[in-house]
Amino acid sequence: MNDTVTFLSAAGELTGELPLEREELLLAYRAVRRVRYFDERAVTLQRQGRLGVYAPFRGQEAAQVGTAMALRSSDWLVPSYRETGAALTHGLPPSTAILYWRAHPAGWSYPAGLKLLPFYIPIASQLTHAVGVAHASFLQGDGSVVMVYVGDGGSSEGDFHEAMNFAAVYRSPVVFVVQNNGWAISVPTAKQMANQRISERAAGYGMQGVTVDGNDLLAVSAVARQAVARARAGEGPTLIEAETYRLAPHTTSDDPGRYRDEELTAKRAEVEPLTRLDKLLAGLGWWDEAAEASLMGELDSEFSAALKVADATAMPEPEMIVEHVFATMTPDQLSAWTSLKGAAGERLVSE
Repeated sequence: MNDTVTFLSAAGELTGELPLEREELLLAYRAVRRVRYFDERAVTLQRQGRLGVYAPFRGQEAAQVGTAMALRSSDWLVPSYRETGAALTHGLPPSTAILYWRAHPAGWSYPAGLKLLPFYIPIASQLTHAVGVAHASFLQGDGSVVMVYVGDGGSSEGDFHEAMNFAAVYRSPVVFVVQNNGWAISVPTAKQMANQRISERAAGYGMQGVTVDGNDLLAVSAVARQAVARARAGEGPTLIEAETYRLAPHTTSDDPGRYRDEELTAKRAEVEPLTRLDKLLAGLGWWDEAAEASLMGELDSEFSAALKVADATAMPEPEMIVEHVFATMTPDQLSAWTSLKGAAGERLVSE
């Protein structure tokens, strides 16, 4: 069994050499704090009725930021539904993220050049799509890498096997990131699989597998950089298992107290990513209260501006939901349209 890669102790102390330069570490810290701030504000908006059902990622920031920051802007990021933090780190505008979680069509429209696939709700379906993108990149020789995310529960889906096998056979430039947060909704990992480590599955496909402390930003960053470098050099895919913990509910409509011991959750919160980073930076003398206050002010301004943009985005006409699906209206759609719009709508369609 491979050891879990770690650079930070539970107390936030270095267990080896610092793998990041000072400016790299501070940039990563700001990114982690930024996505945590977005997550907290998004939950508040949902409770106020200003956001739809939302999948929080509190406690998993290091696993998302540390991996996403290993990518170039020319690389592809393929999320599931819980990787809002990774998407923001890769360049998704906060206003677009807010609109997405409002189920607004503008939330599906990304800036030109952003190499990001949509958030995937069907479990593990994004994996085969990601491998397809990676294989296309290989055939075109554009040098880009694809990073795709899935949860521990998703690693037991058939799509996981198909994606891993294809990627290994064709040495596709893809990095699989399994965020093992301990729960597939209400099912603990121990009841999902007999093997103790998801990374062990990599050997069955003939690819590299590594387990990393997903709450250790330094370790995640180091492992992700190595995996991306391998993929870019033509050395094939890597399966990264980031061991973390879902401190928040599965979604804002979930009550985790019904299926898990929240005393354990409280203990896991003591070693969550930000707590350990705060202790590390304090020990190094690289961060202080003034810097933190300044950063929080910047994050508040950014989110407030994004929310203002989202609030000012007009709701589209109902028919927009199907305009990218049907070239012409079906009889049922036409009937609904004319009922909604009346004679004026019927004349518009006939013209």
